[in-house]
Amino acid sequence: MPMTEKEYNGNLFDQLALLEDIEEVAKATGAEAVLDLIARKKAQIERKLYQPLPLTK
Repeated sequence: MPMTEKEYNGNLFDQLALLEDIEEVAKATGAEAVLDLIARKKAQIERKLYQPLPLTK
């Protein structure tokens, strides 16, 4: 079922929030491999979230 852009962006923001919560624990425990993975996943999500809008006529 297609979703609106607002719903899609909300899902992406939820994913970022989850990663930030996991990142907090990873920093507290010194899990460097997890922090590296979180950084990559955040970059992937932000690419989707902040992609330029398609040009319309």
